[in-house]
Amino acid sequence: MISEPAPADPPPSGPAHSTWEPLPAARWEDAFLSGNGHHGVLVFGDPNDDRVIVTHHTLVRPNGAEHARPPHLAAELHALQARLLAGDLTAAEGFTDDRPLQWVQPFHPAFQIRLRRPPGATGRDYRRSVDFTTGEVTATCADWRSRVFVSRADDVIVQHITATDLALDLAQDHQLPGTPAGLGVGHGTLLTPDGALLTLRVRYPDSDRAYTGVTLAVVTGGTTRLASPGVRITGATEVLLLTRVRRHTGELDVVEETRALRELIDERPHSYDSLLGRHLALHRTAYARVALDLRADDAERALPGSELLKRARSAGLLERLFAAGRYHLLSASGLLPPRLIGLWTGDWNTAWSGAFTHDANLNLQTASAASAALPEVTDALASLMRRQLGDWRENARVVFGARGVVAPAHSDGESGLSYHFSREYPLHLWSAGADWLLKPLVDHDETRGARDPRTAAVLAEVALFYEDFLTAERGDADGRLVIVPSYSPENRPQNASWGAINAAMDLSAARHALHTAADYHPDTPDAARWSALADRLPPHRVNSQGALAEWVWPGLEDTYDHRHLSHLYGVWPLDEINPYDTPELAAAAHRALQLRGAENDSAHGHLHHALVAARLRDGERVADALGQVLDGDFFHASLMSAHYPNRDVYNADAAHTLPGVLVEALVQSTPDRLVLLPALPAAYPHGQLTGVRTRFGAEVDLSWAPHSATALIRPSRTHRVELRTSSGTEPLDLVAGEDRVLTLGAR
Repeated sequence: MISEPAPADPPPSGPAHSTWEPLPAARWEDAFLSGNGHHGVLVFGDPNDDRVIVTHHTLVRPNGAEHARPPHLAAELHALQARLLAGDLTAAEGFTDDRPLQWVQPFHPAFQIRLRRPPGATGRDYRRSVDFTTGEVTATCADWRSRVFVSRADDVIVQHITATDLALDLAQDHQLPGTPAGLGVGHGTLLTPDGALLTLRVRYPDSDRAYTGVTLAVVTGGTTRLASPGVRITGATEVLLLTRVRRHTGELDVVEETRALRELIDERPHSYDSLLGRHLALHRTAYARVALDLRADDAERALPGSELLKRARSAGLLERLFAAGRYHLLSASGLLPPRLIGLWTGDWNTAWSGAFTHDANLNLQTASAASAALPEVTDALASLMRRQLGDWRENARVVFGARGVVAPAHSDGESGLSYHFSREYPLHLWSAGADWLLKPLVDHDETRGARDPRTAAVLAEVALFYEDFLTAERGDADGRLVIVPSYSPENRPQNASWGAINAAMDLSAARHALHTAADYHPDTPDAARWSALADRLPPHRVNSQGALAEWVWPGLEDTYDHRHLSHLYGVWPLDEINPYDTPELAAAAHRALQLRGAENDSAHGHLHHALVAARLRDGERVADALGQVLDGDFFHASLMSAHYPNRDVYNADAAHTLPGVLVEALVQSTPDRLVLLPALPAAYPHGQLTGVRTRFGAEVDLSWAPHSATALIRPSRTHRVELRTSSGTEPLDLVAGEDRVLTLGAR
């Protein structure tokens, strides 16, 4: 029994880089999170029945998708193109091999580590918290304390429990919500001179694939004895647990895994602190690069997260969500980037398979990777792409009959093949995915001032695809090239089917990919050829309502009530359409944004809207889109988010995208332009944003008040950029290593 929460800490003197609750988590969605981009944990913090759910990015359940291939349709492509161009606007519905919809392999949890205390245990002064700067999840109750983190240095889950007279039953438990029937489960427990070794092996039904969890328990004081399915510890003063999980075929070498865990603590008298110190050198450094201070009330900053969430439009909540979103994004990124659910789930039945969704969700979640100084996220995204390039080549070859690469719309992290599609979601037709996934890598190269040859190589393969796909025989009446079939995720024209012609997104992506590939391969015949091809693509179309059309092909009518904003890809994340260079197109894009409905109130739709609005300098619309999420009860007590209002369907889109929205509202950059305070919501008249990276190689610290603002610019290379503020435009000459302080007048 737990009574009387601990008294609140004194109000912080700045933004709280943590969150806390006065009670243990009753639902896994409210459990605090930690992770290193490989392993993840969801920590309930119950001193009487503590549960730590373990996840790993590689854990996907075989469901037949592991054998799925893309449809062999290349031989039928020319006939389809001819029918579409001839006016048969439903022709693409037959461009299929008639397979049923195949979902990617679903992500799932591994098991939970359970620590049960004897019945009747009581405690006072309970509190649980997560420190974003360290990644530690801590729970305390009387003299009992549990601390958990996932080491970025050693790739291990570390839990440390202390009490004056510690008695508990320790076990690995695979029984979690949605656990499928037919799993082959085996427990192993071995007493060691200083504790115990626990193993849990789970084999998937009708598969040679399995995963094994290994937990090494080091016990100080007391006794440890076997108590199926784990051990019973009595009279101890502390317990240190080290856990890893491995997905494998055949049998895992548990002896080797145990040896590796033992090496982490041998000859280290203060093992937990030593392991934490190694982790902090990586985690704290990354997290601390960027910070947001909205001058929130200190009493508000001291509130538990569940109470702060009730103050939906408060500066204190936005500060904490920015910090939490940055923390969760970093913690979910390593081996792979964040999934739809980041790196965490407590249920085997994950919505949309817990996949990587490339036609908006992953792209939105990684929106702040370059500008908010998280190269760890960019590296994780690059890792996902590079391990799948062979599959991307197969997509291009068998679906389109082309060289080069085509990215799928969905992935489980193993396969990059385009096999997930249906009549209503003809995702195999979508050709813009590679460009969108590569955009953060290009932004990262611009911030650091050097081009990664691996990114250059992939860009060349994207350009090769367009060389084959965009041919003169499929030109329009003006001699412009045509993208056919063309798909605008996940929408359709009012008067046509989903597979259409010249979706605005496809055209923007093709133009950007070809020009960027040319920029990465200057002074080559390829560069000139790719640039010329890009210049033959048709321009955007403005429809009869003054809005940027979602399909450039004449006669295709817009469908406005939709959660995706694919047609505004040229505004965000690209720079193709902006208020400075293309004011007429920017006005049309703004009109399209005004007409766009929210459809099903998806969090990603609202925040995608906010990102586009920020680029178009519409702070009021940014505030409204943010408000839809803040008012809509999208956040759990863990400060992880949901896909729909009222915390419906656990999903990381809002949590991970929100920091990117706030950065875009305050600081924007291109390789030759800096825009300060383009779309500041009026509700936050004071604040400071530090550490933002620009695409011309400078760091920016920005502070603002109602009638003034100051920017400190720290350039790493010499360059002239255009400075845009509410006062107008002026050139700004920057010299590498020489800080510049800009004082701005009334906003």
